[in-house]
Amino acid sequence: MTGNGASESGTLRGRSLLMSGGSRGIGLAIALRAAADGANVAIMAKTGVPHPRLEGTVHTAAEQIRAAGGGALALVGDVRNDDDVATAVAATVAEFGGIDVVVNNASAIDLSSTDDVTMKKYDLMADINVRGTFLLSKLALPALRQSANPHILTLSPPLNLDPKWAGKHLAYTMAKYGMSLTTLGLAEELRGAGIAVNSLWPRTLIDTAAIRAMPGGGDLVQAARSPQIVADAAHAVLVRPARECTGNFFTDEEVLRQEGLADFTGYSLGAPEDRLVPDIFL
Repeated sequence: MTGNGASESGTLRGRSLLMSGGSRGIGLAIALRAAADGANVAIMAKTGVPHPRLEGTVHTAAEQIRAAGGGALALVGDVRNDDDVATAVAATVAEFGGIDVVVNNASAIDLSSTDDVTMKKYDLMADINVRGTFLLSKLALPALRQSANPHILTLSPPLNLDPKWAGKHLAYTMAKYGMSLTTLGLAEELRGAGIAVNSLWPRTLIDTAAIRAMPGGGDLVQAARSPQIVADAAHAVLVRPARECTGNFFTDEEVLRQEGLADFTGYSLGAPEDRLVPDIFL
């Protein structure tokens, strides 16, 4: 049960999630894994109508969530807009009775160098990645405080201060590390309230529509893993007791090894394990 009730141990059944993004890719995989338990999932994204090059809208995501066994709420909104986020939080509470989990999944990417990145793209990444993560987390706090096992999970990397990551794509690195700093700070700030705040990042490249749409992406994803590995890892984190699991920068592999999994070949798209492309920031 959402709110003051407790869910069954080891499952997300009866719990309510609010996710930014999630029309496709890793976010949708996390939503569908939660739905398989019987969770309620609210998806807030801008994709009210189909993207010209990428499949999926908030409405098709909601249909898939219901088909997987969960409750669904499609919310067309922009995580950069204060009113949209406040409306999404209020609508989720009204529909499901509360919020147990916030998943900060929305993110913009541009790997251009400082010479080449436009300030429009810089602002987009700063607004979606950093401000959006902070805003959604902030506005959901009153509802999370009413949950029996509240979690905030952000899809952002460990804070790796090796200069090469800032040197490769400074604008994007600052935006992603801003998300991770939000995890670091909120975990400490909310420790006494018992709200878990963690980050999760893939150990390898993940096969998504966005990657496939890139030049050469069709070949690149052959050395990637399925989004299911991140979804399974997210599930494993979100069912843990909040007071015992906070302030972590997990990788998907790390979480699943903690759960006893040693063989990850089932998540790969065909390439041997030693040929998989590592993700950045690790």
